[in-house]
Amino acid sequence: MTKLPSDEINVTNSDEIMDLSLGPQHPSTHGVLRLKLRLDGEVVVSAEPVIGYLHTGIEKECETRIYHQVFTLVDRIDYLSGPAEEQAFAGAVERLMGIEIPERAQTIRLILLELSRIASHLIWVGTSALELNMSSVYMYCFALREDILDLFEEMSGARMFPSCWRIGGVVRDLNEGFEEHVQTFLDKFPATWKDLDNLLTDNYIWCTRLQGVAVIDHALCKQFMCTGPLLRGCGVSYDVRKAHPYLGYENYDFEIPTYPDGDSYARYLVRMDEMQQSASIIRQALDRLKPGPVICNNLKVALPPRIDLTRSMEAVIHQFKLVSEGIHPPIGAVSEWVESARGTLSHYLISDGSNRPYRLRVRSPSFAHIQVLYKVLPGHLLSDVVVAIASVDPILGDVDR
Repeated sequence: MTKLPSDEINVTNSDEIMDLSLGPQHPSTHGVLRLKLRLDGEVVVSAEPVIGYLHTGIEKECETRIYHQVFTLVDRIDYLSGPAEEQAFAGAVERLMGIEIPERAQTIRLILLELSRIASHLIWVGTSALELNMSSVYMYCFALREDILDLFEEMSGARMFPSCWRIGGVVRDLNEGFEEHVQTFLDKFPATWKDLDNLLTDNYIWCTRLQGVAVIDHALCKQFMCTGPLLRGCGVSYDVRKAHPYLGYENYDFEIPTYPDGDSYARYLVRMDEMQQSASIIRQALDRLKPGPVICNNLKVALPPRIDLTRSMEAVIHQFKLVSEGIHPPIGAVSEWVESARGTLSHYLISDGSNRPYRLRVRSPSFAHIQVLYKVLPGHLLSDVVVAIASVDPILGDVDR
């Protein structure tokens, strides 16, 4: 639906203006987000995002945990893209300590990151379509996402929070048959992606409800520091994986999808294309996966192999020290940047030389994307508000840290 120009919004009679609180319990706000709306009839006059209903204090809690225990906390910030949070934290510690992780561990991390990106985008497509009464799309998306969760469960025993990252590498090597199961998923993915494309991309209702809604142009992205699909949806080709490569992304051949319109439909197209690019990256990673160690233990930052505990007192002492006390990174501050499913994610870590982070500051993409809503919603109809919220794909755990 087309947004009304601001000069056509009639606000002369305050008696006709209605204050409406959307959320924090409304299912279409994608979490405990509250929007204080002022309406003239069905036209939004103003919109004020209200956050804080899910505040967990994770950043503060990280100061009370040894470094190895922080992974469990950061995993739950963006609970649909936990591996990205783990990579940001692990990368920060590894950079601070000068740790070079093995090539096989890098490739395993990359595979899990791209699987997580696809899973997150599938949830976005499915729930966004469900809010517009397209329930069949929801079923297609969640059936395919289930295959990814099965892979996570096979790797770690957990589905939503695999928590496979460790400082210096990953917790364990791939299970026998894991690579074949990933390949099976990749063989299945194109057909389901094509089904989603046929159901949505040229669907009259889908296009009518998304095109022209919540336009976020380059100037707004710059003002509010919007990244990810929001930035690429207005034509800016920026991706941390290309601009500041990590985990060897510079050795992979992939494109950065961009569309110029900046509306909800453009962001939909970006996410659809990103899923294809992620599948391509995973295929390349499987070809690059070579035998080798999955964790670097030169600095004794990881637990020793269990077999060593039965024959080496030094290994027993090593394990006891790590479990009880943890590691002591050198004094310093470092920032690690990652491209999560929602955009640019950064962990800024300060170490005072102790076994706990002195400060961990998370720069989350969802926080900026929530704030831009107050700028783009006025002039839209009330029915477009849900579409606008969904199009920025916020995760409230990513906002209320």
